[in-house]
Formats: sequence, C-alpha cells, structure tokens
Amino acid sequence: MDLRDLTYFETIAELGHLGRAAEKLNRSQPALTKSIQRLEESFGTRLFQRDGRRIKLTPVGELLQARGKELQQSIAQTQREVRDFASGMVGNIRVGCAATMAEYLMPKLTSALLQRTPDVTFKLVIGQDDLLRESLRSGQLDMIICALAPDSEGVTSFEVLRDEAVVIASKHHPIFKAAPLQMKDLCAWRWVLPPVSVSSRKWLDGAFAAHGLPLPTVQIEANSISLLPNLIAQSNLLSFVARESLEFGKTMQHLREVPLEQTTMKRTIGVTLRSGGYLSPAAQGMLQMLRDNGGDFLVWA
Repeated sequence: MDLRDLTYFETIAELGHLGRAAEKLNRSQPALTKSIQRLEESFGTRLFQRDGRRIKLTPVGELLQARGKELQQSIAQTQREVRDFASGMVGNIRVGCAATMAEYLMPKLTSALLQRTPDVTFKLVIGQDDLLRESLRSGQLDMIICALAPDSEGVTSFEVLRDEAVVIASKHHPIFKAAPLQMKDLCAWRWVLPPVSVSSRKWLDGAFAAHGLPLPTVQIEANSISLLPNLIAQSNLLSFVARESLEFGKTMQHLREVPLEQTTMKRTIGVTLRSGGYLSPAAQGMLQMLRDNGGDFLVWA
C-alpha cells in the first residue's frame, strides 16, 4: 500500500466528491481514480459507493479511514522522534491551554523550563477546551491544560488545580437590585457565552435545565470570554468566567460576580495527553514539572 494513495483516499473520503478532491490535491480525476483502484485491489473490496452525484464510504472504507488517520499520526510521531534523536535536540513542545492558564500558569512554567533547557522550542495554542481536545486527538498537540473531562479512550489526565466559574455582570447591572437574588432572575437578561461544545457552557445550560428554567439566551457567542470584559462592563449582558480571571484580571475591575450557588461551577484544571503518544525530551520535562509542582507555577497577581 502506497502512503500517497492513503493520503488521496482520506481527502476523497472527507470531501465525498472526486472532482473537489482533485482540485484540492492538484491531481487529475483519472489519477485519483487509479489511486483508489490500487487500494481496492490491495484490500480486495470496494471502498466507495455512489450516492447521487457524490460518493460515500462503504463500511470497509469507513474502517480504513479510521485506521488511516491512526497510521498517519503514528508516522508523524515517528518522524518527530527520529529527528529529535538524530539531531540530539531536546525537541519541540506543542501545548494547548485555556486562556486563564495561558495568563497565570504558562509564564512562570515556561521561564522555568527555558532555564533548564534553553534550546527548547514551543508551539502554544490558546483556545476553548473542545477545540483543544480535538487538536490533541488528531495529533496536532502533545498535551493540553484546561478543564478536565472524564478520561476517554486514548488519553490520560492528571490534576493541577481546582477552581470555580461564576456568572459575571457589570458592577452597575440592574440585576443586583433584585432582593433576594434568585436564579430565575438571570433569565431576563441576554448572555455572552462560549459555544455549546465547551464544557463550561454545557455545565451552565445543564444547571438551568435542572432547575426547570429556559436555557440562557445567547446574544454573543465567543471563543474567548476573558477578552471581552469592556463589552460586558458597558452593557447589560451576563457572562460566565473563571473566578480567578474576575478577581485578578487586569481588565476586570468594572465587573462583579452574580453570587448564586446554583450557577457556581466547581471544576478541576489539569493536563491531558494521548496515551502512548510521542513526547520530545523537552515535553517530557515539562510534563514532569507539572506533575511535581504544577500549583507552584501559578501566579495570580
């Protein structure tokens, strides 16, 4: 089996259209047809079937697509490992983290690591936990630092700290006039929230549903709430952020917690990595530092 044929197969499977795959790969349609024929002869079965003007995978094709992604990921990891070994370099670290951790954990952690291994190189991706987990699973990142989810197949995690996420509003928001403040009072206002695939959004939606209330009405969906404090401060929008961001964020002085136990999310922040995935020597060192002294690298003020 030629690895180029497998690469072409994955693109065709993703697009479901031979013509569009040919354009993306800069290959002719006959060349891609021959590529698929070689794979089908190799496996002795059909990989695609017609579905109107499109083509879709057969059950065997779906299996090959899943195994092909694993193979490509394994090849990429092997290439990194061989390059690190051959060059004698400590290697590169590809880490993803939530915005709060990027601000309060990574500066001191990175400084400590650079003192130990000054030649290390970094790729740092800051984002919401749903996108970080997808990048980890696809092999684009070595580890992620964000809210922990239950361990799934192929990944392992360990705790770094525990924190809380709370509802916030402008200090002058009318909601603070409610006495006593109740959870149903939140339903009168619109929100700035992350996408529904993010763990904090899932939790908040679940909390409203559990109390028989309508889900928050989202007026602005954003992938980094911590970058929007001025918007929230100058409006009557509500939002949901880490308490540490509210208390120590340099741009959060005009915001205030909406104190309700029902909307206070207790969560665990930790490190997640692929089970058995390749880690450069530098990445192994960083992982060990987090295991041994993760909390010591947090600088809130």
